[in-house]
Amino acid sequence: MASYLMAATAARTGDEMSGPALLLVGLSVTGSPATASALLSGITVSAAVGGPVFGAMLDRAARPGRLLAGALAAYCLALLVILLSLGRLPLPFVLATAVCGGLLGPALAGGWTSQVPRVAAPEGLPRANALDALTYNFASLAGPALAGAVAMVSGASASVVVSLALIALALPTAWTLPRNPKAAPRGASRPVVADLASGFRAIGRTRPLARATLTSVLSYVGVGMLVACTPLLGEQALGATGSGTFLLATLAAASLAANALLARRPGLLRPDATILGSTLALTVALLLSATVSPVALFVAMAVAGAGTGPQLTALFAVRHREAPERLRGQIFTTGASLKITGFAIGAGIGGPIATWSLSGSLVTAAGFEVLAALAFWALSTAPTRAQKKHTHRPTQETRTSP
Repeated sequence: MASYLMAATAARTGDEMSGPALLLVGLSVTGSPATASALLSGITVSAAVGGPVFGAMLDRAARPGRLLAGALAAYCLALLVILLSLGRLPLPFVLATAVCGGLLGPALAGGWTSQVPRVAAPEGLPRANALDALTYNFASLAGPALAGAVAMVSGASASVVVSLALIALALPTAWTLPRNPKAAPRGASRPVVADLASGFRAIGRTRPLARATLTSVLSYVGVGMLVACTPLLGEQALGATGSGTFLLATLAAASLAANALLARRPGLLRPDATILGSTLALTVALLLSATVSPVALFVAMAVAGAGTGPQLTALFAVRHREAPERLRGQIFTTGASLKITGFAIGAGIGGPIATWSLSGSLVTAAGFEVLAALAFWALSTAPTRAQKKHTHRPTQETRTSP
C-alpha cells in the first residue's frame, strides 16, 4: 500500500502540475493568453470521452496495472510532444495533441483509485480510501505551487518537464499492480460497447451511485466557478491578482487537514451523509466569499476545503461499496470524467459572470451547491423500482375477485 500511495501522489502531483505548466509555457512561447488557455482546455475537455472507455478497458484487462502504466507513458509522451512542437509546428497540431493526451487524464485519477481494493486488505479499506483521497488533496496543493516555483527558477518549459517526470516516476509501481482475477479469458470478453452500456446502467440504476455521482458533479460546477473567481477575489480583496493563489492554498490545506483526520479516524465518516453535508458546507463557504471581505474570504476557503476533502473520501467510499467488481474501473474513471466536466463547465461560466458581478458569480455558484443538495434529497426520497413494483402489484384478493 505504501508504494501505491507514493506512486499515486507522484502521478497526481504531476497531473495537477501539468495544467498550470502548459498554461505558463503557452503564454511564454506564444505570448498569447488565448493560446495558453486553449492548451489547458484541450487537455481537460476530452476527459469526458476518455474516462468511460479507458475504465471499460481497465476492467477487462487481466493485468490492469500494465494498461495503467501504458496510459501514464502516453500522457507523458503527449506533454513532451506539446513542449517540443509549440511554436515550431502549426497550432492545430499542438492542440490536437493536447486533446489526445486529455483522453488519458482520468487514468491519473479514477484509474488509480479503482485499484485500491487490490492493494489494501478488506478490513483496512476505509483507511486506505481516506489515504488515497489524501493524495488528491496533496497534489492539488503542491502541483500548481510547484509549477509556478519551477517556472520562476528555471523557466516554463522546465515546469512541463518536471510534471511529466513526476508522472513517469509512477510507472514502475503501476506496472506491478496486482492481477485482476475476474478478468474474462482472452476471446471470451464482450464488446467494449456492451461493457460501456453496462457501466452507465450500473451508475444510473444503483441509487447510491447515481445520487453520489449527480450530487458531486453539480457540486463541482460550483467549485469550478469558485476557482475561476479567485484571481478577481485576490485583486479586489487582497490587492493583487496573484494573491488568489493564497486563497486556493488555504482551500487545499483545509481539505488536506480534513482528510488527514479521516485517515486517522476512518470510522468518523458516514459516506452518504457526508456527501450531502459537504454540499451544504460549500454553500455556506460560497455565500461567505461573496462578501469579498479579506477575513471572510480566508474563512470561506477553510470551510470550502473542509467540505471538498471529505466529499472526495465519501465519494470513493460509495463507489467502492456499490460498484460491481467487473465494472469498478469504468465506474471510477467515468465518475472522474463527469466531475472534470462539471468543474470545466463551472470554470467556463464563472469567469464571464464574474466580469459582470463577482459577488453574483459566487452566489450563482452557491446556487449550484443548493441544486446538488436538492438532487441528493430527490434521489433519496424517490421510490426505487422494487418499491414501485411492490406498490403496483395487485393483492391476492384483487387477483381472485370476479
